[in-house]
Amino acid sequence: MRKIGTVLALLGLSFCPGFCGKALAAMPAPEISALESQAVTKEQVKAEFLHAWNGYKQYAWGHDELKPLSKGWSDWYGEPLLITPVDALDTMLVMGLEKEAAEAKQLIFSQLNFDKDMEVQHFEISIRVLGGLISSYQLDGDKRLLKLATELADRMSPVWNSKTGMPYRYLNLKTGKVSGALSGPAEIGTYVLEYGTLSKLTGNPAYYEKAKKAMTAVYERRSQKTGLMGSVININSGRWVVKDSSVGGGIDSYYECCLKGAILFQDPELKAMWDTHVAAINKYLADESTGNLWYGHAGMNSGKRSLSIFGALDAFFPAMLALGGDLEAAARLENSCYKMWSLHGIEPEMTNYKSMKVIAPNYPLRPEIIESAYYLYHFTGDEKYRRMANNFFNSTVKYCRTDAGYATLSDVRSKKQADSQPSYFLAENMKYFYLISDPEALDFNKVIFTTEAHPMFKTSR
Repeated sequence: MRKIGTVLALLGLSFCPGFCGKALAAMPAPEISALESQAVTKEQVKAEFLHAWNGYKQYAWGHDELKPLSKGWSDWYGEPLLITPVDALDTMLVMGLEKEAAEAKQLIFSQLNFDKDMEVQHFEISIRVLGGLISSYQLDGDKRLLKLATELADRMSPVWNSKTGMPYRYLNLKTGKVSGALSGPAEIGTYVLEYGTLSKLTGNPAYYEKAKKAMTAVYERRSQKTGLMGSVININSGRWVVKDSSVGGGIDSYYECCLKGAILFQDPELKAMWDTHVAAINKYLADESTGNLWYGHAGMNSGKRSLSIFGALDAFFPAMLALGGDLEAAARLENSCYKMWSLHGIEPEMTNYKSMKVIAPNYPLRPEIIESAYYLYHFTGDEKYRRMANNFFNSTVKYCRTDAGYATLSDVRSKKQADSQPSYFLAENMKYFYLISDPEALDFNKVIFTTEAHPMFKTSR
């Protein structure tokens, strides 16, 4: 649940990779009740995780991410921050992969260094690296992980020094220089789980206070008429630049953290924020089309429908509806997500739900639809969600597996692969697949998952 770029692209402010206006006719989705999918065991999931990890080890060791087609590597910035090992470590711990966890830790402790003169994106580094370190510390107990997390949080602290308390998007890890005043609710309000847990673990309340202050600042700037949020805001002036509202990219994980933060920290103010938002979302964004429930786009002040589109990033919302107690709406929306997946046997980045035609045909190995199946399986016990997840897993193996790991797709219609294995594939997709196949591996009721699927324990553990 990430990337303001997707929203900006759809609003014509930039062009997302793989975007294509050409749409193909929709194919009818099979009834979920009649879905037959090859059963997936935890051993199979673990084996595929190891295939992706071993590809990283062989071709990208010491770098940020694997390039599975060219069998090379890529670094996000000037020097590596070991994003894949850090992001994937808690999945190894959940799966009981002791050998792989030990080698990942050895790499992290010997090479991970934040004293680098380079600009990084606060959002991605927080959810992947900071969250990965904190979660792995809670699962593993190695205090060196907590020390690294604390150092990283402290280095990134200048981002909070705006006129409103909403964070800047970018920061130089060495100099503390900040930039990027145009941001969205997701990149402003997605830090309370990581920073709040760090406050619990260190006894320093400032981390939680700053993250919550940022959430409150953007919440206070919601439309007083509709309760909706815009997509892009100037964090210094507090003025909205793009007033399009949705549950998708650029806004998504802010909503997620209102609810999850309220649960993790027993914070009634965050719960009140969630209640306000979900009421507005259900009033203005919910949309019925051909018997299915979707959530589209609307003007934040008018509440009028602006776009009838729904995509891979929006597919986190069934999980939030379920976590918030609305199982009926959650089930209906997940059925719609499955219909989107079934158009071409794997999920496109964006669909027009009125015509059921693909708008953006790429599949960047998004995990959100799997996450929602996991939540619904947990809350309902209905085997259809396990079968649904089996289908997601088998399709991913069929279309995205390579000799060296797993690749994104540039087009779900042709199934053409692209040369990228995102770190979140190991942190999120594989973790949720594993937990659906073995729900006892981690007690759902004892943790809250971050937007990067890093489990944060409800105690001070």
